[in-house]
Amino acid sequence: MVSAALPQPPTVSNRSNRPHVTAILAMSADGKIADAKQSAARFPSAIDQSHLERQVASTDATLFGASTLRAYQTTLSVSTPDLIEQRRSQGKPDQPVQIVCSASGKLDSRWRFFQQPIPRRLITTLEGLQYWKDHLEPPSAQIQNKSQSVEQKFFEHVLITERPFDWPKVMQNLYAGTSALSAITSRRPIKQLLVMGGGELVASLLTDGLVDELYLTVCPLLIGGKTAPTPVGGLGFTLPRTPQLKLESAKTEGDEVFLHYTVSAASPVPTV
Repeated sequence: MVSAALPQPPTVSNRSNRPHVTAILAMSADGKIADAKQSAARFPSAIDQSHLERQVASTDATLFGASTLRAYQTTLSVSTPDLIEQRRSQGKPDQPVQIVCSASGKLDSRWRFFQQPIPRRLITTLEGLQYWKDHLEPPSAQIQNKSQSVEQKFFEHVLITERPFDWPKVMQNLYAGTSALSAITSRRPIKQLLVMGGGELVASLLTDGLVDELYLTVCPLLIGGKTAPTPVGGLGFTLPRTPQLKLESAKTEGDEVFLHYTVSAASPVPTV
């Protein structure tokens, strides 16, 4: 049975100016993280959900793409009392920061994500921030509290970058605890970051050499479909210069296999 204790803190990244980045994904036996329609992937078991919650509880922040949020319209928070107590004993707040990245800003403020009692941040572009502010639902959401800006009502920080995202710079900002809108140091710098998908985001971070660990759950089903997303999307890497993994552990629970890898000598990798 998988332990309920928090995972041990990871070894500090060989890069001192960015968070230690861990990616975690569940996939079918044929390597798909969702179907071709990119529906919410609800095939992992309760054991895998518990595994995921422990990883969420062990981190300072989670990061996920807009497509992942659109599929679920919510995110996994820490709800197990023992895990919350362990966070408190480590001097951490009950919940990690939940960070969504969306260049377009096409997010729906009616999603349950925005009602969850969690700290939220947004990584977007100037155009994306403007789109988000212009399309809030209901429109009255913009004027309910005049002491807050529109972005502060839903996000504690908004990080502005250019398209395509400059991920090394974004990681430096997260690590330093600065807001790209004001350059004022925040109270919650990010030292450990958990990436929860999707495959396009993971590919971008791997391309820039920004992933240190990978947790991969293999689930007992087949999805198929040449357009169904995989754990690593993007254009793909060119052999032999591909990200290399070292297997740290492999455990079987029921019909699922839980794999833990470290990424060997994380460095930028050219794509096709």
